Amino acid sequence: MESNNSLRAREILLIEDSASDVKMVLMALKMNGRAKNVSTSPDGEHAMAYLAGLADECKPDLIVLDLNLPKKDGWQVLAECKADARLKCIPIVVFSTSESQDDVDRCYELGASSFVTKPFDLDAFQNAVQMIETFWLGLSSPWVQN
Repeated sequence: MESNNSLRAREILLIEDSASDVKMVLMALKMNGRAKNVSTSPDGEHAMAYLAGLADECKPDLIVLDLNLPKKDGWQVLAECKADARLKCIPIVVFSTSESQDDVDRCYELGASSFVTKPFDLDAFQNAVQMIETFWLGLSSPWVQN
């Protein structure tokens, strides 16, 4: 028997300041065909204010986070989300152009669920986004906090 949670459209929060990357992520998610709602945030301060204003039942099922954000960077957003009892169970996928092992290590130390380097090739970029969605919203079982 399916729960009400599994019947609703999945919620994704994309925290990304690059308009072209937002457009490409949204296009890739649309191509995947799953029922989902995607909210976007252009900077870390906006993202944290958005998350703070959500009722518990409206929290995103997945956060896709860029690191290099204005106002409050991705590391700060990641650390604040993982320190917040209401938000810590939300999977956060860091989706960044960085290939630095130091950045990868730091993100995992702060509680990132995964780190994916953004490909520069459009097809590879779309494939990466679709694989993130397929795993985190299709294959992975969510943590349901009671």
